[in-house]
Amino acid sequence: MAKIRAIRIWMLVALAAALLPVHAHANPALDLLHPDRDPAKIMPTPPADAFYVPPPGFEAKPPGTLLAVRTAGGIWPTARALELLLRSTDSRNRPIPAVATLLLPNAPWTGPGPRPLVSYNHPISSLGGSCAPSSELKETKTNGILPIQLLLSKNYAVVVPDHQGPRQAYAAGRLGGHIILDAIRAALLTPMPGLGRNTPVVMTGYSGGAIATSWAAQLAPAYAPELAIVGALIGGGPTDYRLVMPAMNGTNAASGVLLAAALGLAREYPELLPLLNDNGWRVAQLFRDICVETESNLGALLPLRVEQLTDVPDPLSVPIVRQVLADNRPGATAPSMPVFLYHGVQDIWIPFASSEVLYRDWCAHDARVRLQPMFGEHFIVGVTEVLVDHLWVEDMLAGKLVPRGCSCSG
Repeated sequence: MAKIRAIRIWMLVALAAALLPVHAHANPALDLLHPDRDPAKIMPTPPADAFYVPPPGFEAKPPGTLLAVRTAGGIWPTARALELLLRSTDSRNRPIPAVATLLLPNAPWTGPGPRPLVSYNHPISSLGGSCAPSSELKETKTNGILPIQLLLSKNYAVVVPDHQGPRQAYAAGRLGGHIILDAIRAALLTPMPGLGRNTPVVMTGYSGGAIATSWAAQLAPAYAPELAIVGALIGGGPTDYRLVMPAMNGTNAASGVLLAAALGLAREYPELLPLLNDNGWRVAQLFRDICVETESNLGALLPLRVEQLTDVPDPLSVPIVRQVLADNRPGATAPSMPVFLYHGVQDIWIPFASSEVLYRDWCAHDARVRLQPMFGEHFIVGVTEVLVDHLWVEDMLAGKLVPRGCSCSG
């Protein structure tokens, strides 16, 4: 069995090396034989665009400060698009630069009150900068185009944060929550007309976007109390990694996504890196710029278990691993806004129990949460969300989607 696992790892590494871009400075053969245990070599390739380099002294600015703004590309015939560079905060409250895309419809707002702003928190599950929403939106190749267009058709302003941060730290939920809230702050500071302190905000995120949205909802009362957030839509969230790991670990396409999550957390919490063995460092270096499509393809072809990246028999028993997982599990405090929590009952990768646990935790702290079981597995419910998300946002703004107290439908 051990020999078969070793062969699988080498096949995965060789396949990844063939599929992924080779960095000009790298010696692929040497990296495979003798992986360099340098944390810098497992970070995403920095963008060449100077726009993403924050100005000196940005660290002293308040979170949410708008550092730079420019017109964004992409096909948005009914809206103006801006790319924002802003000051945010990582998982340990250290200053970092972050990026978001803001879209404002050309048509004037004719509804009651100020024009709403929707924070569309893309379901990112990748490790590379080219997979970040701001990059994909400019190339109009993201599956977020349709739900964003539907939100724009309602005449809402839309902000799309790169909520994994400059390290592309997939699965680091606390980090993502900070960036979402700071992107909303920055959006309200832009010269776009009609946005301001009284702008009602709805946050929405599915799957990888649900991780960050859950944390944004929970952190908002203390981290950004000035924002007028009227509700959050959170779907299919892998918010309890201990429940998710048995379903995804070594399981076909899901195994590649789980490996990316483990490596994303190690980027944000480098104290995890000493747990990697040589094979772990090989995979981490080859995955440094990977996108979810390649993660899934590699996982389907050669599923690996997280345990194969370390010499620790039971990684979940290690105190630092338990601490990091606990630090990224929401539920300890309640959001102050209504939350619509939905999940596919037949989801085999991210069990429905993940949202049930979060629902119970928040309700124990007197939250206002509606748990909505949905028919279907992860991707079917994801498609449903794309088609009806704008309707849920409309109901949330009208105060009709989430009853007071805790409720479970279906």
